Amino acid sequence: MAWFEITVRIAAKDLAGAEALLRLAGAEAIAISDAADVPLFEPEPGTTPLWPMLALKALFDERLDPGAITNLLVAAGASGPELAIVDDQVVERALRQVIEPIEIGPRLKLVAAGDPTAPDARSLALHSGLAFGTGRHPTTRLCLEWIEREMTPGQTVLDFGCGSGVLALAALKSGASRATAVDTEPQALHATRANAALNGLESRIRIGHPDILGRARFDAILANILAEPLVTLAPEFARRQPPDGRLVLSGILTAQTGHVAAAYGRWYEAFDRRESDGWSLLTARRRSGYDP
Repeated sequence: MAWFEITVRIAAKDLAGAEALLRLAGAEAIAISDAADVPLFEPEPGTTPLWPMLALKALFDERLDPGAITNLLVAAGASGPELAIVDDQVVERALRQVIEPIEIGPRLKLVAAGDPTAPDARSLALHSGLAFGTGRHPTTRLCLEWIEREMTPGQTVLDFGCGSGVLALAALKSGASRATAVDTEPQALHATRANAALNGLESRIRIGHPDILGRARFDAILANILAEPLVTLAPEFARRQPPDGRLVLSGILTAQTGHVAAAYGRWYEAFDRRESDGWSLLTARRRSGYDP
């Protein structure tokens, strides 16, 4: 079997439409990369890192009409369609590649959607996509290891700045009764809904913009964002937790840990920190007798 590949360039804001169009046209696989060699620096809280211009490479069966597909893409606003024939052996090798599972601990492991190995009760499947949170970044891994060690059955959990939803879903897999996942980025909410459906957890998770929170309170709050927004959110998180509520903060550079801890000292105690590759996880317990 032979294949052809079409490469197009689009603005980041047009990603969802272009990807949907490529799928409808029959794309077997789509790869996304930077079209202009623009570096990505530390993102704003609640956003998904994304280059301003993207290159999409889509793989098609040779029996389809490449001319008709490129014309359709141009009409939809894509620029610079490029056509290349791809050796079938190269494609077959790529399709056989399996993303290795990420072993978190006895209660939890992460696997790719479509992993050919038989899933078990501790497997959390994730779609590989652009939403931040695959379990491989140190900040996410530190949070997942805390969930593995500390999550208590029956707890309610807030995943603030949810990205792919991995923390909320991991908490549910590890015994939490209910989870709420919020983000300001629509792409993150879409990814979280897709991953919840993939794992059959839709009935136990609420997903949306932070506006959905109302006056809700949570036994555990997890936020893997950045140091400065975490500082700003201290009173917001404090009012959403009962005494002894657990706080889990990540996305903090090691040098910033003291600054973040100081912002929460008014409401929290029993601070602990763990480090990995220059990043810190800061955890604490909500003290009693002091409300914001």
